[in-house]
Amino acid sequence: MTDIYPLENNVPCTNFNNLTLSNLNSFKRFIKNNTSNVKPLIPLSPLFFFQYQIGQLYMISKHSHEQSERGEGVEVVQNEPYDDPEHGSGQFTEKRIYLNNKLPSWARAVVPKIFYVTEKAWNYYPYTITGSACSFLPKFSIHIETKYEDNKGSNDSIFNNELREEETEVCLVDIVYDEIPERHYKESEDLRYFKSKKTSRGLLQEGWINSQDPIMCSYKLVTVKFEVWGLQTRVEQFVHKVIRDVLLLGHRQAFAWVDEWIGK
Repeated sequence: MTDIYPLENNVPCTNFNNLTLSNLNSFKRFIKNNTSNVKPLIPLSPLFFFQYQIGQLYMISKHSHEQSERGEGVEVVQNEPYDDPEHGSGQFTEKRIYLNNKLPSWARAVVPKIFYVTEKAWNYYPYTITGSACSFLPKFSIHIETKYEDNKGSNDSIFNNELREEETEVCLVDIVYDEIPERHYKESEDLRYFKSKKTSRGLLQEGWINSQDPIMCSYKLVTVKFEVWGLQTRVEQFVHKVIRDVLLLGHRQAFAWVDEWIGK
């Protein structure tokens, strides 16, 4: 598989760092043409999709604050509005997420002293697309295309049937009953026992997806690429699991913290 990125001014981009806000459509074509390992993920939340937008921003801001207090950093390289002919007004952001403190000691011994992930995002909520790449692994990248709707994951054609038949295994993420890593568990965020004082939603029981109203869905098309012979399959599967865990935790927290951000 060739390592060719989207066109920028009709010139092939051969490096993720060359991707800019002006080539969103080329970036989307690149993702579709390089689907080495694609999984549709569908987390559901007991919110309206317009509410989740606020909750998501609050969650990201809170996590960034906590990371800064722990000495971890998120550097905003670029953040500016951008109008797209198809999606309308939106925002383009580029961040560097420094991860040295998150690595085990053996990994810190082999990676550069300054280790970060570059994330580039086009936000046209309720449509977003993000791309992430590692500062010293040019063969590794993650792309996530997301669409938000008020339903229970019933829109089978939301990505316009872009997946081939063998790639249509959909992973439904139950933010209440799916198991999360033990280190992330907090009783206050256990949605089986949480009830929002401001919205009166909560105490979500088995089968909540069928009975909950309102309910919204985050349709995510996740592409992971790690083109290193002998490690590709294992690493791509591992990264998909990590992404699923991150989405599970994030959607749990967005609702568990609803009384902190609702109405803002």
